[in-house]
Amino acid sequence: MKNHDSNTVIKVAIADDHALFRTGVKTSLSSRKDIQMVAEAENGMQLLNLLKHIKPDVVLLDIQMPIMDGLTTLPEIKKLYPDVKVIMLSMHNDHSVISKMMEIGANSYLTKESGSDMIYEAIRGVYEQDFYFNELTNKALLSGLRTKRTQESSVPQDVQLTEKEITILRLMCEEKSTKEIASLVDLSPRTVEAIRDKLKTKTGTKSMAGLVLYAVKAGIVEQH
Repeated sequence: MKNHDSNTVIKVAIADDHALFRTGVKTSLSSRKDIQMVAEAENGMQLLNLLKHIKPDVVLLDIQMPIMDGLTTLPEIKKLYPDVKVIMLSMHNDHSVISKMMEIGANSYLTKESGSDMIYEAIRGVYEQDFYFNELTNKALLSGLRTKRTQESSVPQDVQLTEKEITILRLMCEEKSTKEIASLVDLSPRTVEAIRDKLKTKTGTKSMAGLVLYAVKAGIVEQH
């Protein structure tokens, strides 16, 4: 797991059709020694072309863009570059949109009003922990759950999780890093990662957000 290591520089790309917004983000991050902006694009198509040559750790991806928007681009990035973390950006905080994004693999979601500290936190968060939840994503995931619950009261069936898997899932929902979980349950980080992958397979989820959703649905963690 990557630590808060001052020597680790996180490479970031941004795709947004507003040049002014891109410049604002670049400027606000330029003072951070551990962030390096490596690419910028004005739409998803341009970004995907850049990704053939440049490998960022984290992509800031605007939802509304001409030619190829963020919703279309996100699954493409995840398919071609599964290790790249994606933070979605939008002017709106529409719960259903946020839930949809998290379900198709977004690692976090920020509104464009987010200050530079929040953007920085989110970049570090997804880089180190795989995902960065904030009030917005949590509200969206939970409200998405509530509407789903009323539509179909089905709890995910016949998934048998071991005690250890449940413990690890709970810790993951508490936003503990792989390293922290490993020391808490006395396993190697690699084993914890293997269990996390196994959990994804067992529960049929693709992303960390999907796992958290599953845990809430199945009553493994309490809803706040």
